[in-house]
Amino acid sequence: MWAERQKLRRSNFVWIAVFATAMVAIIVFLSGLTDNGGIRNIDNVGWYMAVAQPLATFFVLPAVIALLGSYMICREEQEDTIKSLLLIPVNEAKLTIAKMIITLIFSILLYLLLFFITFFTEAILHFSDLSIGVVLGFLKAYFLDGLGIFLAISPIIALVSHMKKGYWLSLIITAIYSFGGLFTSMSNTIKALYPITAVFTISGYYDASTSQIILSCISLMLCVGIAIVILVGMNKTVAK
Repeated sequence: MWAERQKLRRSNFVWIAVFATAMVAIIVFLSGLTDNGGIRNIDNVGWYMAVAQPLATFFVLPAVIALLGSYMICREEQEDTIKSLLLIPVNEAKLTIAKMIITLIFSILLYLLLFFITFFTEAILHFSDLSIGVVLGFLKAYFLDGLGIFLAISPIIALVSHMKKGYWLSLIITAIYSFGGLFTSMSNTIKALYPITAVFTISGYYDASTSQIILSCISLMLCVGIAIVILVGMNKTVAK
């Protein structure tokens, strides 16, 4: 994990992800400044933190996270460094697990970055109206979003890495996958099952019954199971 972190420090993908997160925050903020009959959405306490969360998920962050995860795994193969690593020898399974853990941490940090941007903006605009309960509620939701989105897109990271078709493919697939959440969110049952919107059910963004939360947990656990099966198969192939 230390080695992977050092590699990421030299990669432009991290800065691309940070820039994308900041741009989402800026675009949502500017949209909130639009005057609708003398009323601006940004003047409503909590609006910014509430709206940035789904928009970033449906349009940007999952694709960026999937790109980074696929890049970390595919890089060894595409740069032909995997042969040298195996000579050390390096346990391929542990190497893959380390890369997935780094991607998970990166996913959570990106969502927390978005939270702090929106929170500090809200604090500047509505400091006296913000309560600790509201802020902590959004902090929990953003943290769970970062965790849940990684689980939801883990099969895509694993599949693209197994296909070895280039990590940019994960960006395209995940962008379509995330955008689909806009449509599944229209049905209470489907949004609890569709992994992207299931994340919002678990994080508390959607009002959900106990049965819907259970369905969402099952959906995300299935995603993890699929990712594990793919990665195990990939590691066996490399070992041969």
